[in-house]
Amino acid sequence: MTFTLYPAIDLKDGQCVRLLRGEMDQATVFSDSPAAQAKAFREAGFTHLHVVDLNGAFEGKAVNRAAVEAILKATDAPVQLGGGIRTRAQIDAWLEAGISRVILGTVALRDPELVKAAARALPGQVVVGIDAKNGMVAVEGWAETSDMKATELAKAFEGCGVAAIVATDIGRDGLKTGVNVPFTAELANTVSIPVIASGGVASTDDIRALMAADAPIAGSILGRALYDGDIVPSEALQISNILS
Repeated sequence: MTFTLYPAIDLKDGQCVRLLRGEMDQATVFSDSPAAQAKAFREAGFTHLHVVDLNGAFEGKAVNRAAVEAILKATDAPVQLGGGIRTRAQIDAWLEAGISRVILGTVALRDPELVKAAARALPGQVVVGIDAKNGMVAVEGWAETSDMKATELAKAFEGCGVAAIVATDIGRDGLKTGVNVPFTAELANTVSIPVIASGGVASTDDIRALMAADAPIAGSILGRALYDGDIVPSEALQISNILS
């Protein structure tokens, strides 16, 4: 099974940032040119990109569109985008703009039928983002925690053409405390949809742990540890290629 690494570009006010536990007032700016960052990741050997419009996640509409379009012009790598995408019109507009896959989070809980219909109509282009706190789904830019288990939400999208699930433990996101392997593995073993781990990846040991888990985990998103230099791109890519 292929294990894909996705460097994350989180956009806030047009800049490339990282948050702690998803809190907007806990942002560290790493680059004022998201396009240059995207180009650098591609040149480092990464084949895919994970982009999030953080402002959009809170406002429910595209806020960093100019930055996303600049990223698309700067790289030939497939880009998956999340943050504030909550209508079929928004999904179609982003795909027409050149995004490879849209990530649907809040709307996956609020309007699962919209997500299922989009996944059926656009096979391979719809990803469900499941952000969880203590195993329970969080929405609205992580500002609210629901009463639904992450595994239950995942099961709702079985068999409708969803390309992947991005599973984030928000209690670890941006903290470099280590990825939550048991949480990710449980999701991966619950559904046949490929599951991508997100949140807390601190070193290449986390990549090894995900790949060694007794579960078909499909990849991992790399954030702060990559920006801080705790993960060296060539080493991470070598591990993912050797063990896949």
